[in-house]
Amino acid sequence: MAMKSSIRDFITALQFLTCIQVGPPGEWSAEQCGRSVRYFPLVGAAIGLVLALVNYSLSHYLLPHVSVMILLITEIWLTGALHFDGFMDTADGIFSHRSRERMLDIMRDSRVGVHAVTAFGVLLLLKYSLLLDLAPGALPKALFVMPIAGRMAMVIAITSFPMARIDGLGKAFSECSGRWAFPVAALLTFALVAPLGWLAILTCLSACLLGFGLARWLSGKLGGLTGDTYGAVNEVTQAAVLLFWLFF
Repeated sequence: MAMKSSIRDFITALQFLTCIQVGPPGEWSAEQCGRSVRYFPLVGAAIGLVLALVNYSLSHYLLPHVSVMILLITEIWLTGALHFDGFMDTADGIFSHRSRERMLDIMRDSRVGVHAVTAFGVLLLLKYSLLLDLAPGALPKALFVMPIAGRMAMVIAITSFPMARIDGLGKAFSECSGRWAFPVAALLTFALVAPLGWLAILTCLSACLLGFGLARWLSGKLGGLTGDTYGAVNEVTQAAVLLFWLFF
C-alpha cells in the first residue's frame, strides 16, 4: 500500500514538473501536491537522464554549438517552460524596485515586462556558454546533476520559507509537504549524485547552498516565497551547477 502511494506521489510530481503524462490528467489535491515534494529530485533525475541521452545521441553527428542549442530546447520542452516562466515573473517583480505588495502584483500579471525578457535572455546565454565550455567527458554528468540539484533547491525553498501569499498553487506544496519532505529528498539527491564522484557531490551541494541563499534573499524582499520564486530558485541553481562544475 505504501509503495502504491509513493508511486502515485512520484507521478504527481512528474506530471506537475514536466510535460510527461502518465495516465489521464486529473485534479491534484493539496495533500497530493505536498506529498509529491519529496520526489522532486527523482523527477530531476528523469529529466537529467533524458538530457544526457540526447547529448550522447547528438554528439556523434552534430557540432557542439548545435547540440547545446538542441539540449536547451529539449529542456524547455520537457518542463513546458514552467520554471522559466517563474524565473521571468520573479525578475519582473524584483527588478521593478517597487513596494512588496506591488512586486507581488507584478509577478502575478500575465504580461511580460522588459526585466523578464532581459533576464531570460541572459540566463539562456549563460547556460548555452557554460554547456559549450564544459569538457565533452564532463557534460553528461553535469547534465544529469543539473536538474537534480535544481529540484532539490526547490524542496529546500518549499520547506524552509513561508509563503508570501495566502493563495496560489505554491501554497499547497508549502503547507502540505510535511516534515519528511526535506530528509527524503536530500537522501534521494545524495543517492543519485554520489555514484558520479566527489566532484558531482561538491557541485550539487554548492549549487543548492546558492539556491538556499537566493530563496532567503527573495523571502526577505517579498515577505515569503511564491510558486514563481520556486521556479527562479530552480533555474539559478541549475545554472550554478554548470558554473561550479566548470570552476571546480
